Amino acid sequence: MSLRLRLFLVILPPLFLVSILLGLWRFAAAQQTSEELFDRSLLAGALAISRDVAISDGDALSPSTRRLISDAGGGELFYHVTGPGGYYVTGYAYPPRPVGPVARDVPVYYFADYRGEEMRVLRMIESRTIDTLSGDTVVTVWQRVSDRSAFARSLALRAAVIMAGLMTALALVVWFGVQIGLRPLNDLQAAIQRRSPDDLGPIRRPVPHEVSGIVSTLNRLLGQVQDSIGAHQAFISDAAHQLRNPAAAILALAETLPDAKNPSERARREEQLVEAARKSARLSEQLLSLERLRYDTSTSMVPFDLNTVVEDICRSFAAKALSRDIDFALSLTPEPLPLRGNPVLVGEVLINLLENALKHGGPGMTAIGVRTMGEAEAVILTVEDDGVGISADEVGTAFRRFSQLRHGEGSGLGLAIVEQVVLRHEGRIDFDPREGGTTFRLRFPRQVGEAAAGERQAS
Repeated sequence: MSLRLRLFLVILPPLFLVSILLGLWRFAAAQQTSEELFDRSLLAGALAISRDVAISDGDALSPSTRRLISDAGGGELFYHVTGPGGYYVTGYAYPPRPVGPVARDVPVYYFADYRGEEMRVLRMIESRTIDTLSGDTVVTVWQRVSDRSAFARSLALRAAVIMAGLMTALALVVWFGVQIGLRPLNDLQAAIQRRSPDDLGPIRRPVPHEVSGIVSTLNRLLGQVQDSIGAHQAFISDAAHQLRNPAAAILALAETLPDAKNPSERARREEQLVEAARKSARLSEQLLSLERLRYDTSTSMVPFDLNTVVEDICRSFAAKALSRDIDFALSLTPEPLPLRGNPVLVGEVLINLLENALKHGGPGMTAIGVRTMGEAEAVILTVEDDGVGISADEVGTAFRRFSQLRHGEGSGLGLAIVEQVVLRHEGRIDFDPREGGTTFRLRFPRQVGEAAAGERQAS
């Protein structure tokens, strides 16, 4: 549905309803007005007849009075006059009779039936002297109710025609007025359509105040898209640079493998080729993990026990640490540590921290420890070692993508992935920079409801 049609439907129905209510009110007012006008015409006719009867002693009515009663306000007047003693003076015979007594010297209005038609009747009693007789003179004047109703309908119909004309004019004004009012939006749409896909600059076209918020929001969105594309392009460039060296190493080892005639030399080169392929696969996996964390917002979040994930990762890592004569210790809390998130990503965090300690702890590192603990509103995972450590000035560099504090193994993505995963789980990284060791303390929000459910299932 177009905006113009929507505005048309929003504006006109209330006005149409108001016009109907006004029409009903106008019809009632027309009826009341016609009643007042016709009652006054009855009174004017009665007074004129009473005056002529008094002047002519009942002989005749004046021409002006006859014209008045012949067509008073669009309806004919009937009259009947009796003089003192009740004798007939002039007018129609057998007038409509009132139901009850009629007051003297006060005009009395009532409805009555006359020859099968409903009439509005005025009866007026006055003291008069006609010829030589003195007494009460009764003037009765009546008129058809149908004439009054026809007059009221005529007034209401005229008002309805006028209101229908006004509504028609208003509908045309609204229809074409909205079209004119929406012209700046149509111009804005045309300006946006003319843009190329690479033009993500802000929209600077003047627009009405009512839609300036939409344009501002669109400009902000375009800016975010531009920043996202820039970050994506930078990531692709960095990833291509990082993948180039492992790919070149694998190619070089593969090319030299046929030249190895000695079985031991060939086995050594095959082992180097496998190790290079393993490093390249690990780098690709880390790149995909980092990119998925940046752009995949549909990562499944499920309740799980942090102790279970940590125990599984440490069981597979222990052999690697012990093979390098490094003491590896794991300390788990006896109670479950409920956490809502992605257990695979949380496990990736722990793997990256442990691999980072092995690669960058230095030759003097002798121990790596993993510990879990719970607080009232958080679960905590701590990974510490006694290696070379990271100073406070090097923290920012350590968590930056593709950056390394020292030349050596690794891609510089481990801590960047750790930071992204912790933020995705609404957690926090507490880093303790010190000489002679490194301590990472990861805090995740505790899921109290999930803990209770887990304890019930365990019991």
